[in-house]
Order: sequence, then C-alpha cells, then structure tokens
Amino acid sequence: MQKPQPPRPVSSKPTARTTARTSARATDWNEVAQWYDQVVGADGSEYHQHVIFPKTLKLLQLQPESRVIDLASGQGVFCRLVGAQVGRVVGVEASDELIRLAKNHPTNNPIRYLRADAREFVVPFRRVEPDLLFDRAACILAIQNISPIAGVFASLAQVMNPGGLFVMVMMHPCFRGAKESHWGFDKDQDTQYRRVDRYLLPRKHPIVAHPGKKDLNYTWTFHRPIEAYVRDLAKAGFVIDALEEWASHSQSQPGARATAENRSRQEIPMFMAIRARKL
Repeated sequence: MQKPQPPRPVSSKPTARTTARTSARATDWNEVAQWYDQVVGADGSEYHQHVIFPKTLKLLQLQPESRVIDLASGQGVFCRLVGAQVGRVVGVEASDELIRLAKNHPTNNPIRYLRADAREFVVPFRRVEPDLLFDRAACILAIQNISPIAGVFASLAQVMNPGGLFVMVMMHPCFRGAKESHWGFDKDQDTQYRRVDRYLLPRKHPIVAHPGKKDLNYTWTFHRPIEAYVRDLAKAGFVIDALEEWASHSQSQPGARATAENRSRQEIPMFMAIRARKL
C-alpha cells in the first residue's frame, strides 16, 4: 500500500470555507486527525524515527526525574516515546480527535493529555495541575501551524522551572517555505539546487490533506522568518543556547541524478531545531 503523503499547499486561492476558517482563532488539525494518525502511525514516520526524534532527544538531555510537557502533542507519538524514559509527561493538544487517538494507542506509561490551545493553556492546565512545573518542553513540527506564536512561549514560561530546556522543531523557514521553495536541477553543472522565492515577510498558506478529493479538509501553515522566533522567545524570558539544522535522511534510487540529489540533501537542511533555556 502506498504510504500517505504529507499535506501540500492548495494550488488555488482559499475558498469562502477556508477564509471563514482562518478568521476563527482555532488552527488545530481536528478535521484531518484520522489522516494525520495514518501518516505518522503509532511510532512516527520514517523521518520522525531517523531524524526528528533522535536529534530532539539529544537536545532535550532528559533525566529519569525530568518532567516533560509536549505542546501540540498530536496523537501522542513523542509523549509515548518520552514517557518510557521519564516520570511525568503532559501533552497539550487542541484537537479532541487527536487526543482520542492518542489515548487509543497503547502505552505502559502514565501520560496526561490536556485539551487546550497551546497559545493559552495555563488556566486549564492549572485546574488539573495546580503546582506542577516542568524542566523539559518540546514542540515538534507544529509551531509552523500555529499563529500567533508569542502566546505559546509566554504560556510555556509560566509552567517551566528556571533553567528548563525547551526544544522546538520546525520545517526549515529558509529552505522549506510552502509554495515558495522547491528543488531544481542544473544540467550544465550537474547540480540539484534549492530555489527560494520568498523568505522575510510573514505569510500563511492553506494546505489540504487529501488532494483530488471533492470534499477537501484544509489546515494552515504559517511562514515567519527565524528572527520572529528569536524575538518572541526572548520576550517570554527564554535565551537560545542551541540551533541545529537537520538534513533529510532520504536517499535517491540509483540513476543519472542520484549523486547530485544526495549531495544536495546533505547540504540543504529541511528541518531546524531551536533549543531555548528558561531564564
């Protein structure tokens, strides 16, 4: 069976339905939850397992006594992975359906899932955990689907211990902008290159989970330059102490362009991770 592919930008302009949706504050993935669960699976997709999760865990520097919060936790893949290593894990997720799917995946470790918007989760969190503070936090491949982001960092700062580490992983803002970057091939130079058409100005794009189907379910992706993440983290009381750029693990099948394609993948990162420390 062909593996489900990540959503791609909608080629046409947003319809009245998509425009109405963006006017609302919610940007959760409730309507595409089943699709997303199929894409990621119980243990994460190949790029989760080979790139995202191992490198994120290295940056987090988990200890057995660590208390971890995962923002926009989806159907709980990272919560389950971390739960096998630490004592306390909380996943914050705005989608009811993703939380339901997360709870359906078996685990031997206690995980609390909180249905809340990552931009303003402190009040509902304190109703169930009045005193709990975290020393580790993560937000994996979700921050680009949230806008605005300042509330995410400000809320997180209220539930973290001083010195706590926050690791945020995203599609690389420079090289993986929806509809504004793509691969090209220079036959004369035998080189695959990455073309970037736009970068500095913030923008949003509708993305569709099931291209070609009559009843399309839309979500949204928000582009912002790296400086926006640095600025809003600093305003919330975080200082960045690590930034990593991660290449894709994919390899081309043997062919005339395989060497050039594999070389470009090693040179041009598709993911970026920021680690920030709570002051």
